[in-house]
Amino acid sequence: MQNGALRVYPLQDKDLSVNTLKEYWSFNVHDNDYGQIQGICSSYDDRFLITCGGDGNIFTFNILSPEDVHKELKAKIPSPRSGLEKEKATEDIEDPNAYNIEEVKQKKEYERIMKEAEEKKTKKREELIALRHEFLFLLQKNQELPKHMQLHREQYEMDHRIFEELDRQTAQRIQLVQKELAWEHEKHLIGLQKLRNQFRDSLEFDTVVVHAIQSNHQISTYRLLAMSEKYYQDKERPSWKRTVLKRAWKQAEKREIVRETSHARTFEGEAEKLKTSEVRKPTTHYIGSKHEQIRRIVEKSDKVKAKIMKRKAEWDELYKSKPSDDYENPKDVEDIREAQENMGCYKLKTAPNYRVPKHKRMNTEKKVMQLTSLEVLIHKRKVNMNKEIMSLRDLKISIIDKIKCLVQELKSIQTALDLSERLPLPPIPQLYPDEVPEKKFEYDSDVLLKFKEEQEAKAKLQEQLEGSPSSCAFRHGFLRAPSIKEIDPMAQAAGARPMKIASSVVTEQRKVFEIEKAEPTEMELEISKREKIKNLYLQETLIKKIKALVINFDAELRFLRHKKLKLDVQMKSADLRYITWYEELLILKNLEKHETLLQGRVDTLISEQEAMRSKLNSYLAQMEDRKSEIVKLQECEKALYANFQASLGENNEFAHFLTKVLKKKIKCMEKKEVGREADEEDENEEENDDESSLGIDEENSGSEDEVFDDSLCPKNCNEALFRNTMQLRHKRLDIEKALTEEKKVAANLRKKYNALAKKAKVVETSLDTAEMELETFQWEKQQRLNELYVVVPLKLHQVEYLVNGEMPSDFSQALVFTNQSLEYLQKRMVDLHNEKIMQREIYKKAQEQHKQLVQDKKEMDINIRRLEEKCSHLMMKKFGRLVDFEAVQAHSVNIRMEELEVQIMEKEYVHSQELQEWEERILDLRQQLMKLTKENTSKLQQLNRFCLEKQQLETKLDSLKNDLGVEFQGTRTTDIKEKARLESRLKHMARNTALLREEINLLSRKDGCLREELALLSRKDGCLFLQPLSPQDSEPPTETFPVLTP
Repeated sequence: MQNGALRVYPLQDKDLSVNTLKEYWSFNVHDNDYGQIQGICSSYDDRFLITCGGDGNIFTFNILSPEDVHKELKAKIPSPRSGLEKEKATEDIEDPNAYNIEEVKQKKEYERIMKEAEEKKTKKREELIALRHEFLFLLQKNQELPKHMQLHREQYEMDHRIFEELDRQTAQRIQLVQKELAWEHEKHLIGLQKLRNQFRDSLEFDTVVVHAIQSNHQISTYRLLAMSEKYYQDKERPSWKRTVLKRAWKQAEKREIVRETSHARTFEGEAEKLKTSEVRKPTTHYIGSKHEQIRRIVEKSDKVKAKIMKRKAEWDELYKSKPSDDYENPKDVEDIREAQENMGCYKLKTAPNYRVPKHKRMNTEKKVMQLTSLEVLIHKRKVNMNKEIMSLRDLKISIIDKIKCLVQELKSIQTALDLSERLPLPPIPQLYPDEVPEKKFEYDSDVLLKFKEEQEAKAKLQEQLEGSPSSCAFRHGFLRAPSIKEIDPMAQAAGARPMKIASSVVTEQRKVFEIEKAEPTEMELEISKREKIKNLYLQETLIKKIKALVINFDAELRFLRHKKLKLDVQMKSADLRYITWYEELLILKNLEKHETLLQGRVDTLISEQEAMRSKLNSYLAQMEDRKSEIVKLQECEKALYANFQASLGENNEFAHFLTKVLKKKIKCMEKKEVGREADEEDENEEENDDESSLGIDEENSGSEDEVFDDSLCPKNCNEALFRNTMQLRHKRLDIEKALTEEKKVAANLRKKYNALAKKAKVVETSLDTAEMELETFQWEKQQRLNELYVVVPLKLHQVEYLVNGEMPSDFSQALVFTNQSLEYLQKRMVDLHNEKIMQREIYKKAQEQHKQLVQDKKEMDINIRRLEEKCSHLMMKKFGRLVDFEAVQAHSVNIRMEELEVQIMEKEYVHSQELQEWEERILDLRQQLMKLTKENTSKLQQLNRFCLEKQQLETKLDSLKNDLGVEFQGTRTTDIKEKARLESRLKHMARNTALLREEINLLSRKDGCLREELALLSRKDGCLFLQPLSPQDSEPPTETFPVLTP
């Protein structure tokens, strides 16, 4: 009743035995898996049977008597069956992929075919095994034969083409399988690459645990991800220092190259000078000495002038360096400013009057840089520690290799010792799997085959659990090749027998050839004893070596573990700092927008202020230029009046009239008003204009008293003096006009400067307010940052904040200082005390020095006055007047005249050289003329020979003219052509002779028309005329002569 089935047994009252219970009826009404019958009972009148199961169902059955059965049931009741408990209960087909009847038939057919194929395979394998045994037996027999009767391995091959065909078929099958698996192979490779990119490539260091050999200590690396490309770009980005250094290096290299080239040029110039100096003549030496003399004179005068100018500059510098009454030493001012900037603000950041300095103001960019630098530093420290741990692991691997070698050597030594003398072998340490985690991802064919076997074993177990194994084979494919492991056991069994036979033969041969050993002698005993002592010593030393290696490695591991623990503490504090900085970054990002607005406003105001300052400076420079121009014009006006007074002379009766003429104004009212306005604005110009204003007042007063005519010169007055006065008046008017214009420009510049100065003050006030707002915002931001909690790990001995000798529970009023800052504060207190004492001593020394300097100044003034009086007395005594010695020293010879004399000498020398060259050219031309005349005479002789030959040929032709028609009746074309050729040649020779005659006639003439007539000749039918340059050209002149060409 476990499966929910109900059994009904037919019983009889008479025959109650075990055999009667074999036959029964079975009813499956409840669920087969969860319908276990929990209760069964009949009704009080035994007419109904009630069952209840674990599936929650209740069934009722009618119990009929034999009479009722025949009446009510029309169908025939089957007879009860026996042995149903042994039969397997039929299962419901719930799998949607279950086979239908056709598939079952195909499966049975496939199984039959596979069974027949397996039987054939087994038969073939048995035949192959028998052949192998027979082959091995033949090989063994072959080995037992003498060597000269043994067959070689190549002689066993009946036909080498069989193996070639087999190799070819296997290669084709392998290639076919590779093609079939190419897509799957590429697919799995891409999947593997994706997994590596996702999980392995981003990992710079995996967790590697290095274990100690004798203890339980261990150390592990940090699991680190590779830094992103952004950090590498920041590292590779060249800093401004590197760029500046590179530029400096390039400039230095360029300077060195320029110096080298200049040195080379100087060397070349010196060499050329040496060469030319050897060829120079006395005139050039004289000119060079003259140049050198002039150069020395000029240098001497220049040195004197430079010395005078240097002395004047020194005096000017000395007077300029004279401090004013309110002078402050710039060094003291710089020291005060540096002290104010660098002595630091020791106010608490939580104080209301704390101001954040500019170099300590923090923004998002700086904070991000801090975070990245901290992250890079943490990564760097962890990488360095990982490298040390990996080197320790490599050390362990090398130690294991050394121990293996030493143990092998120890085993070889212990083979020569007795068992009682052998010490126990030290254990060889092994690498743990977590020490080489990279081997998890390394695989070869053996690993893959092992993995395949494991997967197949798992699949077989799953098939056994699910059902018959043939179903999976039918689903996956109809053909399946036999695995290697099905064949391998047979081959191993076949190959084991001959190996056993061969080993038995070898042992028998050893027994046969074994020689009985004789008893050892005393010498052999002594040698064996020594070897024994040596082996014992080597055994102990090797064991000690192994122990030393192990102990040293464990010590290195413990030391590195202690170092890593310290680094872990530092890394934990760095992580806490990173968290704090990240919280600060979030606060800064929230406040960034308002800060950028305020900072932008401050920057715009600063740029405006700088622009206004530059404009103000330009206005001041222009005003200074105008003032200097005004001063120059006023000096010109004073010089004009002085010239006028000098032209008048003493006791001139027309001085008053000429003065009025000079000072008379023409249309200058506007100029006077503008001048008065400019005088009101600039007080310094009033002092310089006293003389001109007085002259104008006199003129106005004079013009009021009387009216005079300045167009005519009065009687008995010098007309030249009158005209000079009129010219001076025009010049004065021009100067006054220019002066009024300059004053107008100066007044306009003053107005613009004042307006711009007011605007600059407004901008400065707004900039101050903006900076105050920015400072208050920075203070508020600092207060927001101060609200964050910062973790500071402290030890109890570092806490010095005690209340009544006890540690308080509230540390809100305490301050945390680093040891360096606390030592700095203590040292600074001592330094300030010492500095105060030193400054007092310096002040006392300065007072004493001031008194001494005042006294020395008085003495020097007295000495200077005495020397000046003595110098003036000596000059009056010697020269009769005061002389300017600087002008006398600066005076030198007339350098221009000396230079012109030298130039004249150089020109004369150059002209003499040119004359000499022309003479040499004339000689060359004369020689060429003689040569040409000789050539022409030879040509005339040749012409005579040609003429004689011509006469002879003509006579021959005349004699042959009559005989030509006798031999040949008709004229031949070749004779005609030959005749024409000879006639043309004769004409040509006639022309040549005519030309030669003309040339001879020209050459025979001795007048100056030779060159003109030769120039008229031209080339005619084979004659080439050469026309050289004239004698005035740079090249040597040659005559024009015809050259005959054949």
